[in-house]
Amino acid sequence: MHPLTKNQIDMALKCGIVGLPNVGKSTLFNALTSAKALAANYPFATKEPNIGIITVPDPRLDKLEELVNPQKVLPTTVEILDIAGLIKGASKGEGLGNQFLANIREVSAIVHVIRCFEDDNIVHVDGHVDPVRDKEIVDTELMLKDIETLEKLLDKYKKATKGGDKEAQRELDMATKIYHHVEAGNPARTMELDDEGTLLLESMLLLTAKPVIYVCNVDESAI
Repeated sequence: MHPLTKNQIDMALKCGIVGLPNVGKSTLFNALTSAKALAANYPFATKEPNIGIITVPDPRLDKLEELVNPQKVLPTTVEILDIAGLIKGASKGEGLGNQFLANIREVSAIVHVIRCFEDDNIVHVDGHVDPVRDKEIVDTELMLKDIETLEKLLDKYKKATKGGDKEAQRELDMATKIYHHVEAGNPARTMELDDEGTLLLESMLLLTAKPVIYVCNVDESAI
């Protein structure tokens, strides 16, 4: 069994906003949190992640408050991280890649912002807007980093099996299946696993195992 680690518990309600530079991440962050993060027209305007906390409205709390009449009501909160922009090659350290990927590892869910609007006044890191390509760049970099992580974990499990540890052998077998799934171009979250495999996957903290919401940033005239 693989109980949740303290890090997994601590990041239970953290969402990270990710995407290429200049796609509108900080603008979305400001809209969600009423913060004043810098939203500038140049790559890597965000270096250290901006952090904001929002409360989650829940009408059930109002009903419970009427029934119980507590002294205080504390709604659920979500911590939002506005993470530095990623570029092609981030998994190998390009741009702010290492920092970007480390920040993503700290969150439990990803909000992936994709630029779908044309504006000559806002530079695009690759010269022109292509939402499908941009999405695939981020997805691929996360997958490449997971492959690197899995290769290190496989070495660890292989060493543990040399002593005849049956638990280590089961972990090695499951980790190998996860590795082949991701290496084939599939995010880890799409893999069907039993309870033991799910716990192992959670303990790996893979980037592509995290749930993702895709946000398309469109021109105002398209709304």
